[in-house]
Amino acid sequence: MAGPFREGGVTAVCGIESRGFLLGAAAAVELGVGFVAVRKGEGVFPGEKVTRRSAPDYRGTRQELRLQRAAVGPGDRVLLVDDWIETGSQASAVRSMVAECGGQWAGCSVVVDQTVPARRADLGVRRIVTAAELPAWDERS
Repeated sequence: MAGPFREGGVTAVCGIESRGFLLGAAAAVELGVGFVAVRKGEGVFPGEKVTRRSAPDYRGTRQELRLQRAAVGPGDRVLLVDDWIETGSQASAVRSMVAECGGQWAGCSVVVDQTVPARRADLGVRRIVTAAELPAWDERS
């Protein structure tokens, strides 16, 4: 997941709670840069924060996302890492928060990509597989 961004000047990796914490932290270690947590909801998160409410996702759910303002600054080039991207609404919210803090968006690296081509290009999504490439999932198994 870090490979496509190895030469991109990434200075920090963001991960959205909770699977993004695991994948993002691993990518940050691989790239030798810091990790920036993006929290959902109202849990404890010290310091001044930047917040965004995402556009509705595929279920119609809007997430309140929070990032510590001091974690990203001018000159930072930030990569978002997550497990699955459906609509790109949360990634877009994170990109907006990064910009508010003065950082630049490097792109988004995901395991599974379900976005439409225009959104994929807009967010700079790199993926391992598309949702269409996955075998059909049977909920009864």
